[in-house]
Amino acid sequence: MSRVSTGPSTSPTTAHALLRRLHDHGVRTVFGVVGREAASILFDEAEGIDFVLTRHEFTAGVAADVLARITGRPQACWATLGPGMTNLSTGVATSILDRSPVIALAAQSESHDIFPNDTHQCLDSVAVMDPMTKYSVELQRPDDITDLVDSAMTAAMTEPVGPSFISLPVDLLGGAIDTSVEHPPARTPAKPIGAVEAGWEQAADQAVDLLRSAQHPVLVVGAAAIRSGAVPTIRALAERLQIPVITTYIAKGVLPHGHELNYGAVTGYMDGILSFPALETLFGPADVILTIGYDYAEDLRPSMWKRGGEKTTVRVSPTANPIPRVYRPDVDIVTDVQMFMEYLDSRTADVAAKTPHDITPLRERIGEFLADPDQYDDGMRVHQVIDCMNTVMEETAESGEGTIVSDIGFFRHYGVLFARADQPFGFLTSAGCSSFGYGLPAAIGAQLARPGQPTFLIAGDGGFHSNSADLETIARLNLPIVTVVVNNDTNGLIELYQNLGHHRSFDPAVKFTGVDFVALARANGVEAIKAGTREELLAALRKGAGLGRPFVVEVPVNYDFQAGGFGALSI
Repeated sequence: MSRVSTGPSTSPTTAHALLRRLHDHGVRTVFGVVGREAASILFDEAEGIDFVLTRHEFTAGVAADVLARITGRPQACWATLGPGMTNLSTGVATSILDRSPVIALAAQSESHDIFPNDTHQCLDSVAVMDPMTKYSVELQRPDDITDLVDSAMTAAMTEPVGPSFISLPVDLLGGAIDTSVEHPPARTPAKPIGAVEAGWEQAADQAVDLLRSAQHPVLVVGAAAIRSGAVPTIRALAERLQIPVITTYIAKGVLPHGHELNYGAVTGYMDGILSFPALETLFGPADVILTIGYDYAEDLRPSMWKRGGEKTTVRVSPTANPIPRVYRPDVDIVTDVQMFMEYLDSRTADVAAKTPHDITPLRERIGEFLADPDQYDDGMRVHQVIDCMNTVMEETAESGEGTIVSDIGFFRHYGVLFARADQPFGFLTSAGCSSFGYGLPAAIGAQLARPGQPTFLIAGDGGFHSNSADLETIARLNLPIVTVVVNNDTNGLIELYQNLGHHRSFDPAVKFTGVDFVALARANGVEAIKAGTREELLAALRKGAGLGRPFVVEVPVNYDFQAGGFGALSI
């Protein structure tokens, strides 16, 4: 039987119904790479949906992840069958661990020829995707497609949010559907659906009592708080009661960068980077820790806040505690985060403001790092690079609203500590999955989500070049992303771990030969320049920010490795 249709379909097909239902749910963009299923779907079958062709399926998955994260609405990505689907799977893994509502779609062999591992390019797609999705299904009948999309949407928007997957046999994708069947209107939740445990108010009253008696309470905020819409209430309560706010990597921006109660984001690398007891300074004096929308996958571990004196902990989350053997809160509140924050705000109206514990020494140490005036013969230092990015972000962004995206590497933890974030999701990184090569596709998603705001990307030479083919994508889309490639021809984070474990490094496992990233960018249609000093980098960033099109800056860097200060990584 021929695999290619003999002519264009004149009646609505599964492809029409699929794209229409995605549109009904608010999807306006599908990122992806198409294969031979192009005989069944052109992606112009429904008005109002754009197809964004990427160079790699991983890029499609991460771009959808970030667009979904920022907009709070489900987004879609596409891959062809077999290796296209497996390439997409890392993007899907990113969205399950980084908590984004993504609808992942992949073609499959013809329905009569699905014999996984025996048919050409045929794998058991549902089995591959099932362990890392909220919902995984293969289309059996064309008329089922609308219902499957509805189910995928509901699962993706249920906390913890994450991806759904639909496998689409190519013959069924091009098959006719019964247009006489009426479907109810698409219903996409306005925000993620979470659990609300009976009696949560009684547990919340315990939290109120703890807050009343606490001398130095701290709010530890995760991304579920942003998804719930609780940021304005968190800020108002923190300011009224003078409670410091500490965040996970991805929740930076809950309070603006310069806010006096913004005590920063936490990384287990911070003591080692700063050569300073940062975790002790942040958490040592705290007596009550309220974790608001806390998610262990975001890599702020309970061991990190157990510095100093004894503490009472409160967990507020829209999901039941999945890791009780790691985090046993004294009070566990399973409910909508915004609902809890409103309840807490109303019950503490008569509570006097607290006295935030002093972190002046930590702030001074960070200030010293960022103000570092030295010029180094072996390359700039990453904190100097981020300080320059912060400066130009502040100059460029109205009201400070812009996005700094970080790929994965040792430099990422400098970004967690130092990068500006003046709005929720103003700093983006793969907190849960740490997907190498995340930066460029994440910047694509961020710029599409915030077209009127600047997007700055910092990436290491290793992660950037693992996915650099999609430079052509940002050039084709003319996205004004300013990319800084910090280049030491090394997988720097792995070199750090070599030194932590062995007190030496082994170059064949971490060292690369040089890549001319300026030439690479230009070959893909992106203007680029090399900068080696603060002055050169500031000038380059200002130029890039004003261009209105993609721009790449290559910056030679080096790290000053120290064996001490990284004990938090092993607890």
